[in-house]
Amino acid sequence: MRKDDPYLLRVLEFELLFLQKGGYGRLRSRGVSRRAPLIFEDSPICLNYDAREAHAPCSECLLMQFVPAERQSEEIPCRHVPLNAAGQTLDTLYAYGTQLEIEQALETWLKITIHTLEQERLKADRASIQTYVDDDGAFLFQQWF
Repeated sequence: MRKDDPYLLRVLEFELLFLQKGGYGRLRSRGVSRRAPLIFEDSPICLNYDAREAHAPCSECLLMQFVPAERQSEEIPCRHVPLNAAGQTLDTLYAYGTQLEIEQALETWLKITIHTLEQERLKADRASIQTYVDDDGAFLFQQWF
């Protein structure tokens, strides 16, 4: 899946909504597990969310395009998505961050990534518009390709 895939934008928007509506907190409060919830892995966007048996390979996950090439062979690659300019990942934040810090870093990353993808889409949309004018430069119509 490519970063210009419209499905990617919808999935990231869903993850942001899940986070903002307390999705990971609800998992904790319902006692779904004795451990703290794992970002992405315990989200409905995970290909293996709630999987009991056959697991889909992480290589099929849309988040793989955000995982650095040298980390794509890790057991759980989505833990290695750089969430900020400092290069913090879920893997590093799990080692020393609080759940609140982890969720804040994720929310910021999601907002920035969604905004970037929206801007790229707008730019691509503008590039695919042909504007027609008459000999005097007056607007006639636009055509989308």
